Amino acid sequence: MTIMEKPKVKAGKITIDLTGPDGNAFVLIAYAKQFCWQLHRDFEPIKKEMMSGDYKHLLEIFDKEFGSFVTLYTLYK
Repeated sequence: MTIMEKPKVKAGKITIDLTGPDGNAFVLIAYAKQFCWQLHRDFEPIKKEMMSGDYKHLLEIFDKEFGSFVTLYTLYK
């Protein structure tokens, strides 16, 4: 999983700060919906899987599906 302590932005990568408002589970699900729409992918199975566990599970699924172009980070250990 790509959760870093400090943002290390690579060219073309989207970064999401999990300690801010973008780290909210509902906001991450909204990001997933937007990315699925942009990538012409079916959002419902991804949403169902993201919502099937706790917050850590949601992050793992988000990273699995979108980690190639999104970096999640937190300033806390």
